[in-house]
Amino acid sequence: MEEAAAAWLERLAHISDRIQHCHVWIDLPHQHRHRGGLFQVKINLVIPGAVLAVVQDGDDVHVVLASAFLAARRQLQDHLQIRRGDVKHHAA
Repeated sequence: MEEAAAAWLERLAHISDRIQHCHVWIDLPHQHRHRGGLFQVKINLVIPGAVLAVVQDGDDVHVVLASAFLAARRQLQDHLQIRRGDVKHHAA
């Protein structure tokens, strides 16, 4: 799983070279109150001016890991668009 996470992180590095740190947790929550998925993946991605956080859960750890990194990629892309000024904010 460590190699898979490193491969996904390398894909994120192609989007932004400003990633300072990335923490990935793969957890198997307690089963006494089984709700949702069996595995939980948490990602904290540190970039200048922001910490992006993602939590995903599901039954297949590979699918959950991929889903979490895809969500992190969307958040990173959104953050970069806002920083570049590509997204217009409407006045309230």
